Amino acid sequence: MNDHSQVLEQLNWNEQGLVPAIAQDWETGEVLMLAWMNSQALALTIEEGRAIYWSRSRGRLWRKGEESGNVQRLKELRLDCDGDTVLLKVEQIGGIACHTGRRHCFYRRLDNGDWRITENVVKSPEALYGAKDE
Repeated sequence: MNDHSQVLEQLNWNEQGLVPAIAQDWETGEVLMLAWMNSQALALTIEEGRAIYWSRSRGRLWRKGEESGNVQRLKELRLDCDGDTVLLKVEQIGGIACHTGRRHCFYRRLDNGDWRITENVVKSPEALYGAKDE
């Protein structure tokens, strides 16, 4: 792995050593999802040219698409003005970014005091990940 320490030192990591990472469609500008990265995830993202996040629930690195095949190819990486959020402009392989099987994770809109679903499921989670044993 290349030494990306100079780049990584310029980020303002939170108390857990993480930064929010926004994934955006590189052609349309549509916001696909928000995840978290630690320094290893960001270094590997740069190195491999694909989105790799830190899964807080699993406590490990998570290569986007490792189970579903819906990989995010990195086209451009940006850092915000405070150095505490990264923006990944990505090509979303398979057209699905959300684990619910939707194009993006922001499929609920506040409408008259209630959350309304605005996006249809493209592919069911069972088809993406297989049936989960209960």
